[in-house]
Order: sequence, then C-alpha cells, then structure tokens
Amino acid sequence: MRRVIIDPVTRIEGHAKISIFVDEAGQVVDARFHVTEFRGFEAFCRGRPFPEMPGLTARVCGICPVSHLLCSAKAGDGILGVRPPPTAVVLRRLMNLAQLIQSHALSFFHLSSPDFLLGFDSDPASRNLFGMIRANPELARAGIRLRQFGQRIIEHLGGRKVHPSWAVPGGVRSGLTPEAAADIREQLPEAQATTLIGIDLIKSYMDRHPEDIAVFGQFPSLYLGLVRPEDHGWEHHDGVLRIVDSSGAVIADDINPVDYSRHIGEAVEADSYLKSPFYKPLGYPAGMYRVGPLARLNICTGIGTEAADRELREFRQRAGGIANSAFLYHYARLIEILAAIEFIPRHLDDPQLTADRLRAEAGVNQLDAVGCSEAPRGTLFHDYSVDPHGLITRVNLIIATGQNNLAMNRTIAQIARHYIREVRTSVAIPEGFLNRVEHGIRCYDPCLSCSTHALGQMPLVVRFLGPDGEVIAEVRR
Repeated sequence: MRRVIIDPVTRIEGHAKISIFVDEAGQVVDARFHVTEFRGFEAFCRGRPFPEMPGLTARVCGICPVSHLLCSAKAGDGILGVRPPPTAVVLRRLMNLAQLIQSHALSFFHLSSPDFLLGFDSDPASRNLFGMIRANPELARAGIRLRQFGQRIIEHLGGRKVHPSWAVPGGVRSGLTPEAAADIREQLPEAQATTLIGIDLIKSYMDRHPEDIAVFGQFPSLYLGLVRPEDHGWEHHDGVLRIVDSSGAVIADDINPVDYSRHIGEAVEADSYLKSPFYKPLGYPAGMYRVGPLARLNICTGIGTEAADRELREFRQRAGGIANSAFLYHYARLIEILAAIEFIPRHLDDPQLTADRLRAEAGVNQLDAVGCSEAPRGTLFHDYSVDPHGLITRVNLIIATGQNNLAMNRTIAQIARHYIREVRTSVAIPEGFLNRVEHGIRCYDPCLSCSTHALGQMPLVVRFLGPDGEVIAEVRR
C-alpha cells in the first residue's frame, strides 16, 4: 500500500497533515486527518482556582478565545450555583453573536473564498487573501471590514479584540456604553450588505458547480447542537441539546447539557492528538455526528429573524431537506452571520442592557459543573470538577473540531476517491487535487488550538511511500 502525505494542510487555523492511502492498484482506500499539535490545557489547569479558568482557557485559541471565555464562565456559574443577572446574560449573548460574525467572516472571505473566486486549480502562490485583494479588491475589503465589525463589538464589551478578560463566573465585568451601542448600530447596515453579497456569491458558485456539493462530504450522519427549549429554534449560547439524523428525524431531544456524557463518548486514535467524540448509543465509529453551522441549521425549527429565516428556507430547498453535504457549511456560515446581525439590534434594545447589576456573588456550591455554548465551529463543552476550596481537580474540554473529526476523515476520503481514480508513481499528482482534499477540511473550518498562521505561507509536501516506508515520489508547492 502506498501513502500520500499532505503536510501541512494550508489555510486552516493550526497545524495538521493528511495521509491518503493507496493500494497497489492505484485506488484510494482510506484517508486520515492528523492533528500534530498538543497543548495540554486539561492537564495544566488542574490545581488552579476555578475563577481563573475563563482567562486560562481563552488562551486555547487566538481565533476563538471568546468561545472558551464564555463557556468557561458558564461552567463557573454552575460551580457557584447561580444564574447570572439578566443584564450579564444579554451582554454575553451579544458578545457570542460578535464572535460568530468575526469567525465566520474569517472562514468564508479569507480562508475559503479564494477557491471559489480564483479556482481550485489556480496558482497556489496567489490563491489566498492577497490574491483575492488583487482579483476583487472591493469584495476582499468588504470581508475584512465584516470581520472587523465582529471584533469591534468584542472590543467594546471586553476592552480588547483578542483574549478579553471580561466574562467571569457569575456574570461579566463591565457593561456596554451608550456610545458603543450607537457605534454598533451605525455599522449594522454595511455588515448586512456584505453578508448578502457573500450569500449571493456562494449560491452562484453552487449553481455553477453542483459537483462540489455532491463530492465534498456528502454522506449521512447525525447532527448535534443547542436549540431554544421553548420552540427548538436556532440557539447559540443557552438552551438544550438536540440530535437529529440525516433524514431530519429527532434521535434525542431536550437534553440538559449537564448530562452530555450520557450521550457523548470520546475515542482516541494513535495517529492524532484530536479526540473523536461519538454518539454513545450507536457506538464508535458508527455514532459519527457533526456540529457547527450546518448542524445548527439542520436541527432547528427556525431561526426567528426575517432575512435569516428566508435564507434558511432556500437553504433547505437547495439541500432537499436536511443538508448532508459538508460543502454547505459555507452557505450555513453566511446565514448565521445574517441571523447574528438581525439579533444584535434586539439585544441593543433590551431594557435589561443598561441595568447596573452585572454579576452574581456566591461561594463554591457545586463540586462538578458543565458549561456549554455554541462556538462558531460547533457545540463546546467545558466540564470541571473542583475541591471544596474551589481548586480545579479535573478538566474535560470537548471541542467542536474534535466532534467533527470522524466526519472530516470521511470527507477527505470521499474527495480523494472521486478525484484520484488511479495513482501511479510515474504520474504527477495534480496540485488542484491536493487543494480539493484540503478544502474538504476547510469546509469544517477546523480550529486547532492555534493563535497564528491563519494567513501565513506554509509549505506543502506530498509524499508517496512504498510498503516499506521508502519515499518513491514527492511533490512540493
């Protein structure tokens, strides 16, 4: 058996590589996504006072620190045994919407759209944000400004764009000034206009390239995420867990996130530091499920805003019901940005926003607690245990990217089988094929615990290895 290695994968947030296994007949038999980073947060947080956890775990990532900040603070609420004041809840929800906007904008406009606008087979030296700026400066600028809009809201609330020390167990440290609220309102129309441009772009591309929808991760799976308990509508911060299958049938509903471990197991593979969660009743690996924007749109009864619900109806019409293609993650992200932009004015108009009480005070009342929130890439769990003094004794972080691990492996194998019918060492590997395999990973927008390299230039090396491990062919770009 021969092995093709893509190392590292480019235009993702972190470091990873892909191995493609080819038999003696030249047919792809399997593919593996290897995460080569190791951070160790679950270990070195032990012994720390639990109020420090939001600030510590926010350092898991420089792209989505807000997601860990908020989720960790919610776990801290559980240890205190309190519900944050209504004003703190509104403010946390506002910041999480901002996080969805900035992260989704980065994924679509910066990391993925070069493939759509410049082509999968275009020169890799220019198939990036800088190439986008040269080819379509207005669109590139609009995408940059959309991400800046989300970051600006985070800065207004937390004092800085990255790693704000803001959410704490029991609530938040500070409110939103009237001047900041006015600034956010002023930028909403431009943000919505840019999002609609992006939606038109992805729909136009899908109309012209239906093959991509059929090939990039089109297979049945389960879908998991939070929904509103009252109507099972789209949710991003509180709520209950729901699991549906590829036909839309509800498999499990109204699950309290505290009870996640009854439904979710975690497997470990020897070739990756990324864990592989699975739905326990079906076992491993049959219990593969997906999380993130695709899953959130699949499990909800509706979003609850006019424009986003209109797009959701078209999204489902195009998918034929439940969306089972990973390529539709791109479309789903833009719909979520639109939803966030529509929800933000509601929070700005909430009379609770200007109340003075921002934090509930208490001591240690629970020794175990779970925080759960929707990060841009999917459902995030922070599971803590403490001793009676509030010192952390156990940490389990279930990251969205890990929950998509099994699906990412299946996606790249599907793409490889489709585009490489026969591989022989005498035939050069098309660069466009390598990019398509990588794009299968980009559909999920994995975040690999990394605060740099989102836009950096990273080399790609693909090697064919013979049965004895000897390198018999190599491609570089």
